[in-house]
Amino acid sequence: MKILITGGAGLIGSNLAKKLIRDNNEIFIVDNLWRGKLENLNFNDKNFHIEKNFKKLDLQNYENCIHVTKNVDLVIHLADVVAGINYVFSNQYDLFNKNIIINSNILKASITNKVKNYIYVGTACSYPLELQKEINLEGLKEKEAYPANPESSYGWSKLMGEYEAELALNEKLINVGLLRLHNVYGPPCEISSEKSQVIPALCTKILKDKELIVWGSGEQRRSLVYVDDVVDGIISLFKKGMNKGVIQIGSPNSYKISDIAEKLVKISNKKIEIYYDTSKPEGDFDRRPNLTRAEEIIGWKQKIQIDEGLEKTFKWVKSKLDK
Repeated sequence: MKILITGGAGLIGSNLAKKLIRDNNEIFIVDNLWRGKLENLNFNDKNFHIEKNFKKLDLQNYENCIHVTKNVDLVIHLADVVAGINYVFSNQYDLFNKNIIINSNILKASITNKVKNYIYVGTACSYPLELQKEINLEGLKEKEAYPANPESSYGWSKLMGEYEAELALNEKLINVGLLRLHNVYGPPCEISSEKSQVIPALCTKILKDKELIVWGSGEQRRSLVYVDDVVDGIISLFKKGMNKGVIQIGSPNSYKISDIAEKLVKISNKKIEIYYDTSKPEGDFDRRPNLTRAEEIIGWKQKIQIDEGLEKTFKWVKSKLDK
């Protein structure tokens, strides 16, 4: 198939592209390289050439969206503006505005160009704040995103993109697959201080500093899912989950950030003290998914457990910082 991946030079997109190319699909990638990097696309595969298969474009421009969605069979929409928690809460308007425009443009262009299949990848940040104030032993269910009340404009923007895709599906304008992801980590992740998220940020601090300062109390919990499992989820969604509503992907367990910090310090073999800065934002208290729909509809289960995933990620971050 001919497949377009928006935001394809980032963590999820580059790993997904590599897998789809190996499965003999023709892959096209569009990315503005704000967080994505060209080096992530060095696949050493004769069927992918950056000059032919990659375009650096801004998807806030509708004509760019029309251009890249021509003559493709499937659009996998990963592109959005996101970074660490400090960036998200310091740029609420700009982030919301850009994501709304990007989501609408790429969906409308896909419909206009009669693309047969469209996959939208959303986020667990879209769940209401009040559902994330205590540990939910049953896990969050997909339908509990409404009544809507995400904590951040990022969560709102991603929920609106999901909602807009559902409207198109309901009117049979395009086949739609909907994934809602929990915290994704793994290489090649963003490691800059401004744009990195929790796992690479902790890895970088451990490697660079003489002490580890963790934002928040450390009691906040996250469902962490390794990128290879996410790639499997996207591919399984296309095979079995199109036009079947939202399906979430994540670890069935949530982990305290303090436990993650301790695991990473142990992996590093460094003698380093951990401190918690409660003056900094820590986000939602707990997020973990109920994975019934993922298991029953697309047959997805987590394969890579937390210790293996953290070790792989830490080693990759170290290799980048050592260069």
